[in-house]
Amino acid sequence: MVVHLGCLCRRALKSQNLSGVVPPEFSKLRFLKQLDLSRNCLTGSIPSQWATMRLEDLSFMGNKLSGPFPKVLTNITTLRNLSIEGNLFSGQIPPGIGKLVNLEKLVLASNGFTGELPKALAKLSNLTDMRISDNNFSGKIPEFISNWTQIEKLHIQGCSLEGPIPSSISTMTSLTDLRISDLKGGRSLFPPLSKMESMRTLILRKCFIVGEIPKYIGDMRRLKNLDLSYNDLIGEVPASLERLEKIDYIYLTGNKLNGIIPGWVLGSNKNVDLSNNNFTWENSSPAECPRGSVNLVETYSPSAEKLTRIHPCLKRNFPCSASKEEQHYSLHINCGGKEAFVRGERYEADREGASMFYTGHNWAFSSTGSFMDNDVDADNYIETNTSALSNVSVANSELYTKARNSPQSLTYYGLCLINGNYSVKLHFAEIVFINDSSFNSLGRRIFDVYIQEKLVLKDFDIEHEAGGTGKPIIKKFTAVVTSHTLKIHFYWAGRGTTGIPLRGNYGPLISAISVDPNFTPPKNHVKKHHTIIIIGTAAAAFVLLLLLCIMRRNGWLGGKASVYKELRGIDLQTGLFTIRQIKAATKNFDAANKVGEGGFGAVYKGLLSDGTIIAVKQLSSKSKQGNREFVNEIGMISALQHPNLVKLYGCCVDGNQLMLIYEYMENNCLSRALFKNDPHSKLRLDWPTRQKICLGIARGLAYLHEESRLKIVHRDIKTSNVLLDKDFNAKISDFGLAKLHEDDNTHISTRIAGTIGYMAPEYAMRGCLTSKADVYSFGVVALEIVSGKSNTNYRPKEEFVYLLDWASVLQEKGSLLELVDPALGSDYSSEEAMVMLNVALLCTNASPTLRPLMSQVVSMLEGRTPVQALLSDPGFSAINSKLKALRNHFWQQLSPTRSLSLDDFPSDSLSSNVELEAEENRNLVRSPSR
Repeated sequence: MVVHLGCLCRRALKSQNLSGVVPPEFSKLRFLKQLDLSRNCLTGSIPSQWATMRLEDLSFMGNKLSGPFPKVLTNITTLRNLSIEGNLFSGQIPPGIGKLVNLEKLVLASNGFTGELPKALAKLSNLTDMRISDNNFSGKIPEFISNWTQIEKLHIQGCSLEGPIPSSISTMTSLTDLRISDLKGGRSLFPPLSKMESMRTLILRKCFIVGEIPKYIGDMRRLKNLDLSYNDLIGEVPASLERLEKIDYIYLTGNKLNGIIPGWVLGSNKNVDLSNNNFTWENSSPAECPRGSVNLVETYSPSAEKLTRIHPCLKRNFPCSASKEEQHYSLHINCGGKEAFVRGERYEADREGASMFYTGHNWAFSSTGSFMDNDVDADNYIETNTSALSNVSVANSELYTKARNSPQSLTYYGLCLINGNYSVKLHFAEIVFINDSSFNSLGRRIFDVYIQEKLVLKDFDIEHEAGGTGKPIIKKFTAVVTSHTLKIHFYWAGRGTTGIPLRGNYGPLISAISVDPNFTPPKNHVKKHHTIIIIGTAAAAFVLLLLLCIMRRNGWLGGKASVYKELRGIDLQTGLFTIRQIKAATKNFDAANKVGEGGFGAVYKGLLSDGTIIAVKQLSSKSKQGNREFVNEIGMISALQHPNLVKLYGCCVDGNQLMLIYEYMENNCLSRALFKNDPHSKLRLDWPTRQKICLGIARGLAYLHEESRLKIVHRDIKTSNVLLDKDFNAKISDFGLAKLHEDDNTHISTRIAGTIGYMAPEYAMRGCLTSKADVYSFGVVALEIVSGKSNTNYRPKEEFVYLLDWASVLQEKGSLLELVDPALGSDYSSEEAMVMLNVALLCTNASPTLRPLMSQVVSMLEGRTPVQALLSDPGFSAINSKLKALRNHFWQQLSPTRSLSLDDFPSDSLSSNVELEAEENRNLVRSPSR
């Protein structure tokens, strides 16, 4: 049977990644009625040959078509539905559009059309769906829209038209979806909508509407979304709104509403935003900002400012009642992301998802709106980067991994700041739209930015400003704080695409905010975080000297003055706790709070008075083992700040007792989670979690080796030294054996220390230490993460001492996937597992020069670069064989997790040129400049 193309009446080519120009040959399809070419990458315009077609439904939504409005379309008079949304068309709408009298749906949104709307549009009396948002029209909303008596959906948002909304809109009694926003001037009373009882979505935002909210809105019983934000509405919230049983969202923010906040609002399970109004407070009114579905930020009139019982968040501009000593002079937020440390600054976490209001340490945010027509399962209030970032270092990448998104209005407040002039940096990166040569790259995100209520960015497009997607850009401003509050406001004015790659992708997107003073903070002004006092470099040095004096007095340092010299070059940022604080936090070191034993003392869980959970590492005054490592750990961690390194809050000195105070890790260490050391543990690491942990360790090591001011070799990377927080973020711990190294040194002869099974061969055999020793250890840990087996405890066959040996054999046989943990079943990606396994083997190459840098490991694990080919260096085969012999020697003699020093090796097991004695006078640490 032969089918002729001429018989084809329906053709759907949606989302086929089609490129090039629109084929004229479609005109030969004489019976074609419906053609869907939406969400492709077609360019040019629509060929003139199409004038003879008898199309009824035509969609080019989401392409790269450009030029003036295609006049050829005005000749296809059979058209009923036409969509050219999301293209690059420009110029005026031709009068010939009036010939399309059969049109029921006309979507011209998200183009660059200009000029006034032609009067010929009045002829389209059959329209039921008209959308012209996001264009550059001029003039007023025309009166002739009253001709569209059958209209059900009308969208006029962010298209540069002027108000007022014509009263003739009252004839559109069939309306179910009316969206008008961001008009240019032209005040008007509330439009007459009383006969529109079928209304489901009513948006009249920033339309310069004055007067009161009509009571008849409560008669729109089918109404689900009501947005009357940013007008000049006065009066009380109509009691009739309580009758809207199907309502999901009520947004009345940014008006001049007064009276008492209705009780039904507070008891409602609906999303209601009454922020930024002039309500009156009385005893029954809320005295603090509720969390959840009601937003009351800045909701009371200025008359409430003197009422101390009311929380500042309810008052205008968040007034500050703190003393001058308690005020702040900086602000750093990782918007949408977890806590991050970048260039020595701590960026607070901001992960509250769809919260309408949230307060941080000295900041808050208020978010208004909902993502309309959302095609995805969950609202995108937190966006996650799914592709590689460019032009960003490993240290900075944490700021651009996540971003906070808002469907309409997002305001960040800097609270209780010292009055003065500040430098404001706004960090952006477009991480939703992808430059992948598909229609996904066609999205345009456009929004406005205000600082201290002054417009600083109009129609801001992140991708355009940064020169592409996935590229960070920082916009810098200055701001004057006069009432202790800084306000940074992001606002979506109806501009940009709303349907690429899916419906609901639009609105402001911010990655991070940093605010620093352009003045010298007052003397004796103390920067506080929780109950920890962060002390400056001089004070920190004093604390450390105090520690050293105590340790020397007790014979712990052997009186070596060189140690003082070694620690002078380190910039310390630690907190000092009192023993009273620590005893209160741990309930006097109650045995019930003991969570384990560290390298040289017990570890206790504690709770500070402000609710911060801590871990206290206690050094026994009777112990001589590890004292040098203890001092080293103070010096190392105080200089390091990274999301994948355990955070040191501070230390405590009490007579002979020394303690380190860390952040508490809810899920303990990786070895316990991975190897099921604890029979009562319910932790189960799925594949995405294992990937996350592996990548986190890699990022932490990349920071130590390449990004931090101090270039550090950890020397003891193993699963028990990787801690896991409540979200299973990996944090490298135990820096007691860590060593500074200089960039121009390829190796350092030093005291051998580490753990059998994780030590690189060149280090174990020759004492040669470089960052590649950590790379080797990471490779072993990566193998353990994939396999769920310990490198030192797992012996698949008698001839194989370690898991690593078995992995090498399986790699040669092409059967690496046999290593994958059976506990995962089939719930893992074989492709991703092969990447991790091959990276692990690459890292455990016997030759250190053939191992990758940790930044390269991060890139391979993230999929930004392919995994390098496995190579071998014959010169290291002898060392590898010798190391295997040593493994056998210690197999029966050492605990697999015991830390190793040179004394553990028999004297004849090492080559003659290896230094057998540790240098007693060797510096603990060295400044990078030496």
